[in-house]
Amino acid sequence: MLMLTQRKSPDANAVVSLTLSLTAEERTRSRHRFETEDGRVVFLRLPRGTVLRDGDILQDETDDSLIRIAVKPEPVLTVSAASPLLLMRAAYHLGNRHVPVEITPSYLRLSPDAVLHTMLTQLGLKITEEIAPFQPELGAYGHHHTH
Repeated sequence: MLMLTQRKSPDANAVVSLTLSLTAEERTRSRHRFETEDGRVVFLRLPRGTVLRDGDILQDETDDSLIRIAVKPEPVLTVSAASPLLLMRAAYHLGNRHVPVEITPSYLRLSPDAVLHTMLTQLGLKITEEIAPFQPELGAYGHHHTH
């Protein structure tokens, strides 16, 4: 059993005993129990509000072993647009709904949602359903509303 209580800065050379692949939502949990693919039990006990990022290193409080956090690919909607303005408009409408969104210069990414899918299609955006890493903007989680 691993009890992960401390986050260290990412270090490419750290010797890690395990890589834990977590979805975007799982990376926002400060208290959580995971089971790894090989059946090991991992407990997270992190300061409230901690959001784990790809490559973060967590330390096990019992034996000081290091665990690397990886972004687990998950079902997402990847949204692209014919123009930067259209993409910005989509980001604005999604922001108004307080859903976690990953924002890049060329696409937006969000969790699958039929209502938002319809809205974005009506705005004229191209939507691809895929399994991909999801790294939403931080901050959206602090006041995340369910719709």
